[in-house]
Amino acid sequence: MSTLSQLKPTLLWQFFEQICSIPHPSKHEQKISLWIQSWATELGLDVSEDNVGNIRIAKPATAGYENRKGVILQAHMDMVPQKNTNTVHDFLTDPITPYIDGDWVKAKGTTLGADNGIGLASTLAVLASDNIEHGPLEVLITIDEEAGMTGAFGLQPGWFNGDILINTDSEQEGEVYMGCAGGIDGTASFTIEYQDVPAGYQAFNLNISGLKGGHSGVDIHLGRANACQLLTRFLLSSCEQFDLHLTELSGGSLRNAIPREADTSFVIALKDIDAFKNALAQYSATIKQNFRSVESDIEMLLISPETFEQCWTKTCQMNILRALNACPNGVVRMSDDIEGIVETSLNLGVMRTKGAKFEVLTLIRSLHDDGRLATQMMVDSVFKLANADINFSGAYPGWQPDIKSPIMATVRETYQQLFNKIPEIMVIHAGLECGLFKDSYPHWDMVSFGPTIKFPHSPDEKVEIASVEPYWQLLIAVLKAIPSK
Repeated sequence: MSTLSQLKPTLLWQFFEQICSIPHPSKHEQKISLWIQSWATELGLDVSEDNVGNIRIAKPATAGYENRKGVILQAHMDMVPQKNTNTVHDFLTDPITPYIDGDWVKAKGTTLGADNGIGLASTLAVLASDNIEHGPLEVLITIDEEAGMTGAFGLQPGWFNGDILINTDSEQEGEVYMGCAGGIDGTASFTIEYQDVPAGYQAFNLNISGLKGGHSGVDIHLGRANACQLLTRFLLSSCEQFDLHLTELSGGSLRNAIPREADTSFVIALKDIDAFKNALAQYSATIKQNFRSVESDIEMLLISPETFEQCWTKTCQMNILRALNACPNGVVRMSDDIEGIVETSLNLGVMRTKGAKFEVLTLIRSLHDDGRLATQMMVDSVFKLANADINFSGAYPGWQPDIKSPIMATVRETYQQLFNKIPEIMVIHAGLECGLFKDSYPHWDMVSFGPTIKFPHSPDEKVEIASVEPYWQLLIAVLKAIPSK
């Protein structure tokens, strides 16, 4: 990991190295939280933790800037834990191993955690530096952004004094964000009906892997395949053609990541095995051809495990497979107001067998509450028609754009002065925490920008080295440009 120390800005990359060395997957941020608080205390900064685990660190204004408006720099401390099938890695104990690959920093076989580790590193670098000019400064580091936004939901009013919030969780240098999508989680549950495996059947396991996956907001428009969908489609067709009974079905691992893998186990009548294998070969060739431009490594592997004693009934499995096949997935609608931006999407993120239950986890995102509601009603109808229980939870609001935002104007003007070009002012389809912050701090004037990070929420995640320096330059220049109260 020492190779990162050669990169500029040095202090930021050094902090990112340190962050990578400390396990910090969502729901398990205790180690990195303890390190941050201990570090801030040793530096003599005012640091505190709220009752949900968010951290506040305050730093006085530099001389001559005491009368500037107060600024809150914000990042989240958790990362999405995803790894390749052949990678041995325990996200609870093992460090991330970053490395330089040409123009990018990547991780060996896992997510890198540049989302939001680079942003977090930049906030710590500002706190550590003694030559950055700024007014009264606070840093907000939230927990669990990737798996429920628990920190943003629990942010308490009155804890912060600043008027301006700079979110560091955007992922395209040269773009400045003034709004984001809201979202809601959906969980559908089926009761599985079992029967004894009849005589004359052979057991198999079928796995689909090698897909790229990615962030279910940022990458949802790229046309990447969903492993749950691909496997479901083949199983539904096979169950209609052959005497086949499932014993288990699973795919995906996070509701906000496009599924890269899925697998099933089943039993099939001996008389149908050869025809089934031919159908599988044809289907595998078809999807490889159809997705050749976006998915180069799709693999479907069939093996024969031990015999199973019980399997799903025909009625049960057809009900589940038809519901999965009918469930919307991907882009539902593009924005009419902002060219090239997704308005509403749905990610069929996880399917899993849990004893006598089969669960499906989805995530709906939309720039508008009505778009979210319309898609929610579609999903609700699909699963209720299949006699499943369906519940929605964790709704979070979008961040509504403010075209008159003073901090947006400051960032735009500062960027133009630094780089002699105007940044793109954007709305992002991913869910930033800014919308939730408005509940506790409705007066905050907010903006979001960051370096270029590609394919977050997947082991292909990478950060463009050349984009980090201008991000850092913009951040410190904006801090200096904050107006007086």
